Amino acid sequence: MTTTLIPTTARTASPKRRVKRERQGPAWVFLSPWVLGAIVLTLLPMAVSLYLSFTDYDLFNPPRWVGLRNYVQMFTEDPRYWRSVTTTLTYVVIAVPLQLALALVVALALKSMKRGKAFYRSAFYAPSLLGASMSIALVWRAVFNDGGTVDNLFGTGGWVNQPGWALLAVALLTVWQFGAPMVIFLAGLQQIPAELYEAAAVDGAGKWRQFLSVTVPMLSPVLFFNLVLQTIQAFQVFTPAFAIGAGKGGPADSTLVYTLYLYDRGFVASHMGYASAMAWVLLLVIGAVTAVLFRTSRSWVFYASEGDR
Repeated sequence: MTTTLIPTTARTASPKRRVKRERQGPAWVFLSPWVLGAIVLTLLPMAVSLYLSFTDYDLFNPPRWVGLRNYVQMFTEDPRYWRSVTTTLTYVVIAVPLQLALALVVALALKSMKRGKAFYRSAFYAPSLLGASMSIALVWRAVFNDGGTVDNLFGTGGWVNQPGWALLAVALLTVWQFGAPMVIFLAGLQQIPAELYEAAAVDGAGKWRQFLSVTVPMLSPVLFFNLVLQTIQAFQVFTPAFAIGAGKGGPADSTLVYTLYLYDRGFVASHMGYASAMAWVLLLVIGAVTAVLFRTSRSWVFYASEGDR
């Protein structure tokens, strides 16, 4: 009779794996709502949207496969599509730098305050909570309309009715919502060691030189973080443009941002296949822009742990 010897490692491996599975079980139970939500509410709709982008679908009849026709039409046969692209890029270039600049200026002012910092921080953050609502966007439209506050103060006429000014009104509503990046900037400013400013002052650096040589390099990771977040959000702007442009991108398509035109194609014209194709192009563009920002950050973002730029 032959006796088979089982190695010690083989005999002990099974109980270890069993204990590991027992420890992972509760974790998966607690993670299951998030996993199910990610699959049902994100991954599955994305897969359906990708399929619909290759079909002709009007929301009422079964989708009909058309291959790349939606993408070809988008890039070669639709001038309003390229108008929406140009409008969106213009909006991003205007809104994001102005919003970050205002957020940084207010954060610097709050950092130097001795009293009332908590109150003003909450007050300046409030527009970020309210500004995305349709009600605020409609109030903003009234402010910049004919006979509105801006017209009465400066006599410039209603911005929302002038193609050259309507997009600026949309951008200013976004700039007004500077509270979230301001709070992040303020947190970053409070982490900069005071010794760096003292050393710069000893070397004869003034306030402006301290800002350029100390504040900006030490705050660059926070600036990069805000830049990425606000750029992604700017490409997806919808509510302000919908309200100020009366849902049609007016006047003269001056507020026809990308997501508004996507909404028009999908839910107004019932070309859901075309709208799905637009959505996937937007996703790829945002991914590409984010990748470029990360790539270029190597030359201007300073991390103290690395010791170089």
